[in-house]
Amino acid sequence: MIKSKLRSLFNIPNSHYSAREILRWLWRAWRGNRLQAVVNATLGLLDVAVSLSSVWAVKHAIDVASHTTEGSLYWAVALMGLLILCGFAINISAVWVRNILGIKAQNRMQQRMLDRILRSEWRGKEKRHSGDVLNRLEFDVNNVVNFLTETVPNTLSVLALFIGSFCYLFSMDPWLAAIIVFMLPVFILSSKVYVGHMRKLTRQVRNSDSKVQSVLQETIQHRMLIKTLEKDEAMVDRLEGMQSELRHNVVKRTKFSVFSNLILNFGFALGYLIAFLWSALRMSVGTLTFGGMTAFLQLVAKIQGPARNLTKLVPAFVSVFTAAERLMELEENPLEEQGEPIYLNKAEGGVGIKFSNVTYAYDDGKRNVIDNLTFDFKPNSCTAILGETGAGKTTIVRLILALLHPVKGNVTIYNKVEEKAISPRIRCNLVYVPQGNTLLSGSIRDNLRMGRLNATDEEMYAALDKACAGFVKELPDGLATSCAEAGGGLSEGQAQRIAIARALLREGCVMIFDEATSALDPETERTLLKNLLGEHSHTIIFITHRPAVVDYCDNVLRIGNE
Repeated sequence: MIKSKLRSLFNIPNSHYSAREILRWLWRAWRGNRLQAVVNATLGLLDVAVSLSSVWAVKHAIDVASHTTEGSLYWAVALMGLLILCGFAINISAVWVRNILGIKAQNRMQQRMLDRILRSEWRGKEKRHSGDVLNRLEFDVNNVVNFLTETVPNTLSVLALFIGSFCYLFSMDPWLAAIIVFMLPVFILSSKVYVGHMRKLTRQVRNSDSKVQSVLQETIQHRMLIKTLEKDEAMVDRLEGMQSELRHNVVKRTKFSVFSNLILNFGFALGYLIAFLWSALRMSVGTLTFGGMTAFLQLVAKIQGPARNLTKLVPAFVSVFTAAERLMELEENPLEEQGEPIYLNKAEGGVGIKFSNVTYAYDDGKRNVIDNLTFDFKPNSCTAILGETGAGKTTIVRLILALLHPVKGNVTIYNKVEEKAISPRIRCNLVYVPQGNTLLSGSIRDNLRMGRLNATDEEMYAALDKACAGFVKELPDGLATSCAEAGGGLSEGQAQRIAIARALLREGCVMIFDEATSALDPETERTLLKNLLGEHSHTIIFITHRPAVVDYCDNVLRIGNE
């Protein structure tokens, strides 16, 4: 019943989420922004009080000046000035609230959304482009926060101004007040013809904008590749195609908006002309003073202004529904298992990983990437995983890291005392170095602290030495040396060794290296392997094609036809 009434009221088309689900999501989002909403509502109501008082003050000053009313003209003008100063103070306060509390509210929601994304299950293939996700985290979050903290509270003051102005005008002339107010619904309903399409068009605009941002992000990210392939013009043309689609959708939405505003403005203009004629006729026959006529016209404007703002609520509601839907889609992936980390004691003879009849297939289900695999990565052993590209080597690593879950079988972690199923809470026992350059922008120290936040400089240098990255000591700024995006400014080999040092700071008992030495020269690689394997205090797993790595391993797991 509620759902059908809401859809009928706002002419909302069918969508992925019901109106009730979206409203419930917006209610939860509003909980963390109540302070700003209350402050904005309070300032709005104060502004209404000052605005209506100003109408009376102007009327009083004019009537005093025209000797219709007794009183001091100086005091009347002084009161007007005081109310103007009060209005300035309220407006300045509103700006401060909007900019200070507003950015905090936006930051808070972005943090919550990012935290939700990071704690959700990883599906192996991202459903949405990172540019699209960033677009939602920036523009849609801003849309929702502004609606909850400004639009909704301001609606309260708009209603108060509308009701107050109507009552004031009604006290002066009931017939004029009734005519002005009852004309409004006719023109508002006339404009409803466009509302049914507005939500759909807004969604199209937002999706097109996400595509534009995705192209821009990919082009900047892969600028070197594009330059070497000499496809500069092709990428610019691709951007133009996305921008053309965006412009087309914006034009379609603008046509509906212009049509609506035309209907509404015609109604408001007609209402104002009627009020002017009515008050002029009354003044001409002596039943209304000049100050009264001025008050009439101000009150009509103050009724029409809130009415105009109220009509904007429907497109604002449509817009925030679209933004909320897009943010809700980012929360569709279920959360990983949450809870305190589960540490296994490696002093009990070390820690191993066991696969028992494990089968895994990705979502398309066309074939099993891993088929009935049984293998024991024994405690303190070193194993090389070999196989052709696409044979499932990386899938095995993802299963160990609990990023994926077996379709059949079990993956467990164990020592001499206990054995537990692999889960996100077990990751604290694992050290992982992915292939490629995985450094983040910032200093080398910032990157190493990703391994352990409270690591001292001495511990960082010890990890760098073990990872054959002692060159950091020779850099002019040492650990404070800045890295650009993806480790820019360092060679691939240097970036790999810093990434290994970052992983070593985690002090996990199972270490996984995915082609982590591919950019190292043979001598550095041999030294690194000796450092990693010399203590025999970790279970180490290498995904590699490097013969030097295989020679250092106790066991070999061959996947596919390898």
